[in-house]
Amino acid sequence: MENEVFHFENSNGWEDLGKGVQRQIAVHNQVMMLTKVKFEEGARGELHQHPHTQISYVKSGVFHYTIGNVVHVMKEGDSCIISGNIVHGCECIVAGV
Repeated sequence: MENEVFHFENSNGWEDLGKGVQRQIAVHNQVMMLTKVKFEEGARGELHQHPHTQISYVKSGVFHYTIGNVVHVMKEGDSCIISGNIVHGCECIVAGV
């Protein structure tokens, strides 16, 4: 990443993570990271955890989103915040970002 303070659209390429998931890392520091993630219908963001605080915003699509032991359906315009080291993931019900 060339600059960790600013991110300009399309300055970083998209990574194919396989199984219908692609991501583009935007900006990050020691405590937070911003990425864009594209999901095909049925694709999963497998359960995982990391030290960064994460904020998720659904630009499009519908997702079953898991944070700890709680699952919610999230759709366009919805958002959530996940503290560092909390297990989380999602399943894409309708393709989206």
